[in-house]
This record gives sequence, structure tokens and C-alpha cells, in this order.
Amino acid sequence: MNNKFDALKDDDSGDHDQNEENSTQKDGEKEKTERDKNQGSSKRKAVVPGPAEHPLQYNYTFWYSRRTPGRPTSSQSYEQNIKQIGTFASVEQFWRFYSHMVRPGDLTGHSDFHLFKEGIKPMWEDDANKNGGKWIIRLRKGLASRCWENLILAMLGEQFMVGEEICGAVVSVRFQEDIISIWNKTASDQATTARIRDTLRRVLNLPPNTIMEYKTHTDSIKDNSSFRNTKITL
Repeated sequence: MNNKFDALKDDDSGDHDQNEENSTQKDGEKEKTERDKNQGSSKRKAVVPGPAEHPLQYNYTFWYSRRTPGRPTSSQSYEQNIKQIGTFASVEQFWRFYSHMVRPGDLTGHSDFHLFKEGIKPMWEDDANKNGGKWIIRLRKGLASRCWENLILAMLGEQFMVGEEICGAVVSVRFQEDIISIWNKTASDQATTARIRDTLRRVLNLPPNTIMEYKTHTDSIKDNSSFRNTKITL
């Protein structure tokens, strides 16, 4: 992969003990809670690259969510359930987060990791997302961790070459399969969505017969709404 991540990938992305990861995440959550209390309503300090670090073109934020399967959620309850892990501005800051996070293949239940540009919430209704859509790839179990890593490295390394169109990426862990998707701003721009599809196929090294589905966020909202309003007669 010919981008700024090549030189740093082998140094910081080694596997870590699961207990150490969980402990680190809990400590991080505790620190974040204390920090939020201390800051109160004061303005959050901007995240910037450190001295001698390799800046990214955009700042990005990691999010995590977990929900009860089979229960459709309103946008309000979904927003309450999604947790912000942290924001980074450089390659080195990314690896500090990523190297301590549990890999998607080790998550249980209905869990999701989201990586979006800072200021964009991983929600269909967000202003940056509402006119867009996503490419969806369903994976058999065992492939999520590697595909997720390749996808986000390509996204952070600006390999999609579609200007500001990319909003973020999601990996969804489910019982029978795992799903990865990449979100863009303008669903009606067919040239851009085709370019994203082709780049996605290349960076993930997908077999030619892999099924790739593009879905607009408008359709996702409609599907979720109709499912939520369906009455089940016993």
C-alpha cells in the first residue's frame, strides 16, 4: 500500500492481549468521564498532530455501538447508544487508538465500530450523510478484522481519490456474518460511487463474483421506519 501508513504499520499494529485491551479501554473510558466532568460546558480542545507526527488530511473519530438484535431503533435511541471512543489527527495518534482496540473478529453480539471524519456522526440523518449512501459487503465469519483494517487504512490514506465525498466506514459484527460499508455524501453521483466501488474491490482484494450492494441512506431510513411500524399478530 503506497501511502504514509506503510512505514508505521509494522511498528505499532501488533496483537495485544485481550485482557490488556479491555483494561485499557475501561481506563480510557474512566479518564474520559473525569475529563468531561472537569471540562463541563467549556469548549473541547481541538485535536492536532503532535511534533514530528504525520498529519492526516482530515481528523477522524472512532465510535462504538452495541444493540439488541431484532429491535429497530429510532434515531434518538440510536444516538444515545453510540459511544465516541476518540478523535485523532495524525498517523501516530491513529495507531495509539487502534492498537488498543479489540479487533472486529473478537467482538460478540450485535456490535459495530464506526470511523468517521470529525464532525460527522455515523447516522443517516446527519447533514453530511443525508443525501448520500453506502457500499455494503457481507463477509463470512473470520474475514472482518483484516478487511476492516485494509478499508480504514485505504480511507485514511486517501486512496479513494474522490475529493471530500467519503464520510466514514462501518464494520458490523453479526451472528451469521459480518458486514463492512463505506459511506459517501452524494448518492446521485454515479461516477463517484462507481469509483468508490472499484477502489473498494481493489483494496480488499475481493473475488470478481463478490456481491456489492449500494444503498442510499434515504432507503435505509424508510426500511427502518416501515419495519418499526409493522404490527406482528400472534
